[in-house]
Amino acid sequence: MNLSVDPSSGVPPFEQVRDGIRAQVDDGTLAPGFRLPPVRTLATSLGLAANTVARSYKELEALGVVETRGRSGTFVAGSGVERSLREAASSYAAAVRTLGVTDGVALDAVRRALGQ
Repeated sequence: MNLSVDPSSGVPPFEQVRDGIRAQVDDGTLAPGFRLPPVRTLATSLGLAANTVARSYKELEALGVVETRGRSGTFVAGSGVERSLREAASSYAAAVRTLGVTDGVALDAVRRALGQ
């Protein structure tokens, strides 16, 4: 895993760590099942507080990119981004059904939201 943090960047360190790991998962550098370094180990190697790295891991877990297996560690989840996308789509579909909106109207709303 190749990760660095630019202290002079306007981007907060936890975002740099989160985005760096996510980019490596997305491009296949970090494969599903890869064990990420423990929070303290990565924090020390990057010169960050452990809470900073812990926040990055927590956000990545919420996105479905990684999964924590208790004392065993944190691992890259299988296709986390796709799983998060499916969950978001399912949540949206449920909300649309509750509103009584047709599929066509719901899809039009998504296209507008995406700027198409």
